[in-house]
Amino acid sequence: MPKTSTIFRKAGDFLQLTGELTGFAGRFFIETWKSPYEFEELFRQCYRVGNRSFPLVGLTGFIIGLVLTLQTRPTLQEFGAVSWMPSMVGISIIREIGPVIIALICAGRIASGIGAELGSMKVTEQIDAMEVSGTNPFKFLVVTRIMATTLMIPLLVILGDVLALYGSFLIENIKGNVSFYLYFSQVFRSLEFSDLIPATLKTFFFGFAIGLIGCFKGYNCKGGTAGVGVAANTAVVMASIFIFVLDFVAVLVTDIFYGL
Repeated sequence: MPKTSTIFRKAGDFLQLTGELTGFAGRFFIETWKSPYEFEELFRQCYRVGNRSFPLVGLTGFIIGLVLTLQTRPTLQEFGAVSWMPSMVGISIIREIGPVIIALICAGRIASGIGAELGSMKVTEQIDAMEVSGTNPFKFLVVTRIMATTLMIPLLVILGDVLALYGSFLIENIKGNVSFYLYFSQVFRSLEFSDLIPATLKTFFFGFAIGLIGCFKGYNCKGGTAGVGVAANTAVVMASIFIFVLDFVAVLVTDIFYGL
């Protein structure tokens, strides 16, 4: 019986969390279309999300290209298929590796930062003070951050993919004396719109999930200063899980669509 009660309690907590998160997302969509529009704060958040995350994303993408090529090249050499390296790396990075890994990196940096920032504002009653002063804290704090992550994560993924391909090219140039033109012409020859469009579209959902989870955990933070750390940690975990789930759904939908 104790185990059964624990299962029911956890199921109830999960359903409650799902309902609260759904309501939070619904409020975001409603507040997005209401005036006044906080464009200045939106641009500031886009700068914070994009510019400050680019060094980490760029370094991660570059290393992905280096490691993937170094690990795969010996295997292709055994089968005499080294010429397929640019096509294989290009498709792998653009379709799956680049978007997912870079989104996870952004989840670790951005979702935790948003959760900690809004959490500290919540426990120090700054959000309550904004409500008393007549400002809409949800629109100013939440809507702008979710919009910023939704818009900037796709750009960060594209930049990370470019640097990953460049890192792969450097290895091929050093080990195989492959020219820049030859490498990238093979990469673009192997890619189709069916590779680019789904991979780009799902990054918008990744960005939305990162911003939504970070804002949700921070805006509803409880438990004083200790709760701020909990909000930041759970924001990273939940955002990472959402990224994997959304990626699975995107791949499944794409497979069904192109199978028709």
